[in-house]
Amino acid sequence: MPAASSSSAQQARRALAGRLRELRLDAGMNAIELARAAGWDRTKVSHIEHARRSPSEADIDTWCRACGAEDQAADLVASLRAVEGMWIEWRRMERSGLRRSQEAVRPLFERTRTFRAYSSWLVPGLIQTEGYTRAVLRAVAARRGLVDDVEAAVAVRMERQHVLMKGGPTFSFLLEESVLRTGVGGAEVMAGQLGRLVEVGALPSVSLGVVPARPDRDDARPVEDFWIFDNEQVSVELVSGYLTITQPREITLYTQMFHSLAKAAVFGSAARSLIKDVGASLG
Repeated sequence: MPAASSSSAQQARRALAGRLRELRLDAGMNAIELARAAGWDRTKVSHIEHARRSPSEADIDTWCRACGAEDQAADLVASLRAVEGMWIEWRRMERSGLRRSQEAVRPLFERTRTFRAYSSWLVPGLIQTEGYTRAVLRAVAARRGLVDDVEAAVAVRMERQHVLMKGGPTFSFLLEESVLRTGVGGAEVMAGQLGRLVEVGALPSVSLGVVPARPDRDDARPVEDFWIFDNEQVSVELVSGYLTITQPREITLYTQMFHSLAKAAVFGSAARSLIKDVGASLG
């Protein structure tokens, strides 16, 4: 996992490293003694304790055994898995195809009560048409050389959209105007998608805003696509992977960014007018 991929992930790595160091100190061992007991190079202990190197599950088992703290191993391994789960490369998430990665987020969507999504790349999946989703996922599968389970993945994403209609949750979507103009699947698919946005924006549980393109965006410049699920988690889609943020401080930063972008957006009839104008330009 890249050290700079998320300060949430890096902070969690440091916390795990600190717990391992405490075990060593509680056992009355210095780093050299622990390395000798584990059969490691003397620098390995230092690298792990300073979070410069992530331990493996086997490393944690060995560390705990050397420190006489075997009862701590299971909890520390669970912490390691949580750290690793904060940053997932697309190739690992999608190695068995796109359907499974679509299914993996279903529980999160089912339990969330307040959704906030910002997009500068593509229309968010929750409000995509079937044609738009199919075009997006076919491009993803081709670019990443994945097995062709696109139709199954499309079906899963379409089924997930039932949360829009089940009552209870609220949804706030912010789209950059460029998202409306980015060609996906051709003019017919885009026309259908723009029509879908107008329909979705009329739902009582949905707030749909469009951030118009203009030259004075210094206060709220476009950023990466992100979702805020309640106030518990932020999910960010990057070129290389999927980032999960759970640190309250970082969630607050994304919430503040969402509010700043919302101030620059238009809603209601102004948003619908902008969407329809883009649709009319498709010819």
